[in-house]
Order: sequence, then structure tokens, then C-alpha cells
Amino acid sequence: MRIVLGVGAGIAAYKSCELLRLLTESGHEVRVVPTPDALRFVGEATWAALSGQPVTATAWDQVHDVPHVRLGQTADLVLVAPATADLLARAAAGMSGDLLTAVLLTARCPVIFAPAMHTEMWEHPATQANVSTLRARGALVLEPAAGRLTGHDSGPGRLPEPAELLRAAVRVLARGAAGLAPDLAGRHVVVSAGGTREELDPVRFIGNWSSGLQGYALAVTAAARGAKVTLVAANVTLADPAGARVLQVTSAAQLRDAVIEAAHDADAVVMAAAVADYRPEARSATKIKKTGAAPDPIRLVENPDILRELSARRPRPGQVVVGFAAETEDLLGNGQAKLAAKGCDLLVVNQVGPGIGFGVSDNEALVLAADGSQTRVGRGPKETLADAIWDLVADRLSG
Repeated sequence: MRIVLGVGAGIAAYKSCELLRLLTESGHEVRVVPTPDALRFVGEATWAALSGQPVTATAWDQVHDVPHVRLGQTADLVLVAPATADLLARAAAGMSGDLLTAVLLTARCPVIFAPAMHTEMWEHPATQANVSTLRARGALVLEPAAGRLTGHDSGPGRLPEPAELLRAAVRVLARGAAGLAPDLAGRHVVVSAGGTREELDPVRFIGNWSSGLQGYALAVTAAARGAKVTLVAANVTLADPAGARVLQVTSAAQLRDAVIEAAHDADAVVMAAAVADYRPEARSATKIKKTGAAPDPIRLVENPDILRELSARRPRPGQVVVGFAAETEDLLGNGQAKLAAKGCDLLVVNQVGPGIGFGVSDNEALVLAADGSQTRVGRGPKETLADAIWDLVADRLSG
């Protein structure tokens, strides 16, 4: 695929060097188009060496190739990282004072902006208005990550990690022409991921094998389709997906509170986390010691049924609720029973066991719908299942 990597004049430009390496190592032909001031942060020679392509910031070089038109016309994707406040403003206004903004005007392929700036600049009404304008035109403007910025500042405005930007780009490219019109644009979706832990004492817990891979695939795929994503992650060690706001939790009770609050204004909620059905009635404040005698029985109490509560509450009209059912046998029978009991719109039933489901990069599932329809998704990357789920969600939201 032919990718134009636009680079704005921000300190985060150094991270785009790693992004460029990842893109080229993935087999893509990448042409770097920095703004003139971006070359103050990373020089032309670095971009040329890493990409194997000529680099220019103005439309006055190689004029015979008409680069300000040809680059946009022939690209399969334009990825701008970092996208500064100034660059977002000029793109929204349709200005073309340098090669990159001219390419943005001529591009007829999906365009991704990965903003990076100080929190105050990102939250300023002018920047938010520019972001809204670009999104309304079909561009994918990712939410910035939160974390350490320049100096001692910290907050939203950090460029997502290069590997996560690569994942977002791959998901957009995989959608082909559909990537030109993000079908979840303007939607807020909540995804839960990982596995909850119920503490017995300060060092032991009851848990499960969920790695969070499927939930994170759902998050990155939703962001690549234009959604505002809130990801509630239970005990997951994966990097934050580009474009998602991540809330870290430990127990089922904490996950329930975070999801219920986030779902208040959500268009869709996908409960991909493996939530413990039970928790110890009492937690020891100190480590339980081995005494040589038989241990006291652990009395368990039931955790809240988050999926059923979500399905019943529906704080927003038309909200779509999706559940997951990890089964070891009789997927259809157990899935239909759970769908009826929970009251959700869609139930993703997947088999778990050695080498399938938990902790692996691929998955397969039977998606049952409240209207009686069934969708079978064959074994493949977890992103493929995620796209299939969002297809079903998008159909229901548009209906």
C-alpha cells in the first residue's frame, strides 16, 4: 500500500521515526511529507534514509512530478502524526501553504490525524471545532493519549505509541473504500476487556485466563471506524489502543461502576471482559498463612450481573448492548439460554480452552441476536471478529 506520512511541527515528531520504520517493515511504500517547521525537529536526511523515498516540505521541489497533486491522488492512506493544533486548524480551513496541506486537499483516500499537543491546546474550543469539522468531512481524528507531555506537564495530548498507530492504520486500510466514511463517527462506544480479580488476601486472588486481546481489538477497530472509545480494562498489560480512553480496574465491582458510568451517554456497550461470577465473602487483611491444619472454607457470594443490569437500564434510547459468553461445550444451546437471561441485543459465543479463546491472537464465534438471527465468524485474527461485531452494531444503530 502507498502511504503518505505527514509530520507536523511538534516534539512528538521523533516518535514518527519509529512509526515510519514499522510501516515500511510491514511492506508499505511510505512517502514522508513534513511541514517546513517539522524539519526543525527531525531532519530531511533521517526521513529519506528510513523511507527510501525523497523528502520535501514544499511544492517547489520536483515540480515536474506535480507532487502537491500526485501524492494525494495516488495514496491509499494519509496518516498525519503528529498533527499539531496549527496543522489541524490549517487543514480544517482548507489552506494549502505547504506540501502537506496541499496533499490533504487532493487526497481521495482515508485520512487519519493523530493529534499531539498540550492539554490546554487540545481542549481549546477552537481546536475542538476544527476536529469536529475534519470529522464531519470524513477524516478520522484519533483521540490523543493521556500521559507525560513536554516539560513537567501531563494530561491528554500525548501522541499514541507508534505500534498502536500502526494498528489503527492497518484497520483503516483493511476496510478499503469503507474507510472513506467511518460508520461509527460521532458514536460513543464502551468496551470492557480483560479478566477481573477477586482478592482473597493481599497476595492471592480468584481470576481467569483472559488477556484482554479481544477487547483491545474491539477498541482499536472501533476507533479506526471513527468512534469515541472508552475502554474499561481489567488487569490488562497491553499498550493503550490509539484513540481510546482507558480506565483501569481490578475487581468485578470496580468494573461494574466504571462501565455503568461510562455507558450513561454511550451508543453501544460491548462487554468483552471475563467477569468473575463470584467473590470471597470476606477478604483477609493479612496474608493467609499455612498452619498445617485444613484451611477454612472460602465462602463465595455472587457478583453483580453487569450485562443484565446494562440491558435493563439502557440510559440512552436505542443503546446497543453486546455480551460475550465463553463456553466449553454446546455453544448454541448455552448461548441461547444466556441471551434470553441477559436481555442483550447481541451475544458473542466463543469456545475457550487450550489454544483457543484466551491468550491467543485469533478467535472464532457464533453471534446470536435478540431477533433470532445468527452470524458465524470463522477462525481468524481477533480484529476480524471485532469488525464483524461492529458491523452488526452499526446496522442496529443506523436502523
